Amino acid sequence: MFLADSIDRLCNWLGRTVAWFTVLMAAVTVMVVVLRYAFDEGTILLQEGIMYLHAFAFMLAIPYALKEQAHVRVDLLYARMSPQRQGMVDFFGHLLFLLPVSIFILVTSLPYVQASWRVLEGSSEVGGIPAVFVLKTLIPVTAALLFLQGAAEALRAYKAWRT
Repeated sequence: MFLADSIDRLCNWLGRTVAWFTVLMAAVTVMVVVLRYAFDEGTILLQEGIMYLHAFAFMLAIPYALKEQAHVRVDLLYARMSPQRQGMVDFFGHLLFLLPVSIFILVTSLPYVQASWRVLEGSSEVGGIPAVFVLKTLIPVTAALLFLQGAAEALRAYKAWRT
């Protein structure tokens, strides 16, 4: 399953890369606190930077969480099923729910993102980061990555169901 493995590698790399954003986010938060309380200085740019890092870390780690089975699952019945039955449930769950929702988010977010790019939407705060359009771009990018990872998981589930 070369395609599924390639998608896994992409999501794995992305998830591990954006995990470092949380370290950077903590460092910037400490910097904001020190600036505010030790030097009586505030900076919108750094505060928005924390928000941007959080958005990137959260949104781009969603496909990684799916790959790692770190999503919420109520498995009162699922845990008692055979691997073949679990594969069937996973296959149809991805096929009927995850993939269509991913497509829906992707398609419906595009006009929203295009409008933001058209005006190069920036921060509403003076001195903020002038790149809100980049944040909004995370929505369709995440949906596309979630679709790809969902397709890889569906392929794997189909294989588990059929063996």
